[in-house]
Amino acid sequence: MSRRAGLRAGLGLLAGGQVVLGLWILLLPGLFWKWPWVSHLPPYNEHLLQDFGGASLALAVVLCAAVATMERRLVLTSLVAYLVSAVAHLLFHARHLEPLSAASAAGFMALLGAAVLLPAVLVWLAADGSAFREPESAGTGRRPE
Repeated sequence: MSRRAGLRAGLGLLAGGQVVLGLWILLLPGLFWKWPWVSHLPPYNEHLLQDFGGASLALAVVLCAAVATMERRLVLTSLVAYLVSAVAHLLFHARHLEPLSAASAAGFMALLGAAVLLPAVLVWLAADGSAFREPESAGTGRRPE
């Protein structure tokens, strides 16, 4: 798989996750709240959940635009925005694991760590710019028209 294809696939995975998360929270906030990793920090606040769902969808829009255009600045900006959110999320939950069992806390931290690791790897893939260069036409040494 080329760098470009890997980068596009990773962006698509992040975007899809944000779409699913945002729609789940906006359409079924009570069901989202019942997930043990969420509900261990009461009280329930539908307004805050709805705002978070909307923000997740907004991030999905930016990630989808990056997937569609594969423009370097947009790709890097969307990934850094995702990373800011993912790191803040990880740091918050790392300080609030007490109500969870050891196994649940470990699983949760692994999931949140992956949510930081994937976009960090994608930033690394995008950083040198080779994923954004047009491939040369086979055997001609020219760029495709």
